[in-house]
Amino acid sequence: MIRVKWTGKALSDLTRVHDFLVTVNPQAAARIAQWLASAPARLRDHPRLGEKLDEFEPCEVRRIVIGRYEMRYEVQASAVYVLRIWRAREDR
Repeated sequence: MIRVKWTGKALSDLTRVHDFLVTVNPQAAARIAQWLASAPARLRDHPRLGEKLDEFEPCEVRRIVIGRYEMRYEVQASAVYVLRIWRAREDR
């Protein structure tokens, strides 16, 4: 089974999403942050689940959509690295 690791930027993104939502609805903020944090677990068994983003070659960067959020990750031999998370409506 492959391991899932979070980059500093991805953790900052998760915090940013939570901090934005907590001002509107603290319970929803906690629920969504937990949901996003647990989403990469399925990548342990299916690391190539997401759409491959060719513009990052030779790195194997992929994306999955989780509700209204996009998560980008890189597949390497021994681990999947969560790179970034943002709301799909953000201009990225």
